[in-house]
Amino acid sequence: MSDQPAPHETPSATPSASPSPSPSPVHRSEGHTGGPPRRSEGHGGGGGQRREGGPGGPGGPGGGPGGPRRGGKRQYFRKKKVCRFCVEHVDFIDYKRVEMLQPFVQERGKILPRRMTGTCSRHQRWLGEAIKRARNIALLPFATEL
Repeated sequence: MSDQPAPHETPSATPSASPSPSPSPVHRSEGHTGGPPRRSEGHGGGGGQRREGGPGGPGGPGGGPGGPRRGGKRQYFRKKKVCRFCVEHVDFIDYKRVEMLQPFVQERGKILPRRMTGTCSRHQRWLGEAIKRARNIALLPFATEL
């Protein structure tokens, strides 16, 4: 046999343009593909990649489906609020019934928003109109003194 390599083989001393299939001597984390080091995914990093699991990545120990999540943001599930007036089948919100309007007004006299009370948009409009009418005839205060 000759010392010359076969035409389809490349000598190991010359660098090749394509990456070699053999593992490199430098041990890298699984997700890192080379290039500049990653920015930390803390404050202000755009990134574009989201971490799904815990410290082990998506399929590692302690993360993924069924495993406990450690670190990262916790997911918060809010119970869906339902409109009190829709449940009670209210067709007209009476401005003279102050005891019904009082829970929808803050202590300082502001009308509470829909996201806090859970009322639907139709009833929120009716509620705002009724509160404003009750204010005009002095059943509800416009504002309280500080």
